[in-house]
Amino acid sequence: MFCSSCGKLMPDGSAFCPQCGRPSGAAVSSASAGAVAAAVPAVAPPYVPASPAGPVAAAPGLVYAGFWLRLVAYLIDALILGLCFGTVFVLLAIGAGLGNVLQNLQNGPDLAPFFAGTFFATLIFFFLATFVVSWIYYAWMESSRFQGTLGKMALGLIVTDMQCRPVSFARASGRFFSRLITNLIPLFIGYIMAGFTEKKQALHDIIASCLVLRRI
Repeated sequence: MFCSSCGKLMPDGSAFCPQCGRPSGAAVSSASAGAVAAAVPAVAPPYVPASPAGPVAAAPGLVYAGFWLRLVAYLIDALILGLCFGTVFVLLAIGAGLGNVLQNLQNGPDLAPFFAGTFFATLIFFFLATFVVSWIYYAWMESSRFQGTLGKMALGLIVTDMQCRPVSFARASGRFFSRLITNLIPLFIGYIMAGFTEKKQALHDIIASCLVLRRI
């Protein structure tokens, strides 16, 4: 039998516990204790359901970026690229001697077809160059360690895949070229989708399986 006070094993028939001196009448036998334990069913701890992720929960410290934040980031990037392209265009025009061409055009009307062809060829080359530079800018910045363009970095936004992981240059390129499809949707619906889809994705985000998240 065991002492109910200190749990010391007591010889059968002992009147007092040799450890704490408690009378043996308060002691219970090991068999009795086992019977009592067997009679009481084990109670499982209460079940606490895991809190489900809300519709805007992406990862710890991150939430889906809404339409207006993305619009402001786009305008910042457009301003930066516009200033760069405008400066380059002005420098190219000066370097090509555009003033001399215009002066010769006034003196010799036969130069008009040549000037028109050169002008349109320059415009086509300029727009192709701006498209390539824009692609490299968006794809390289979004696949870099910054995970976003300068506009997105200014607002704490990053571009990830559907598992909130950094994207590769190929996936970032796919997202950029998917914007061509988004641009075909009238009334900017492809972009406005970022305001009402569950994960705040625009059409090109859905095509490229990407997310735009905000650090909190």
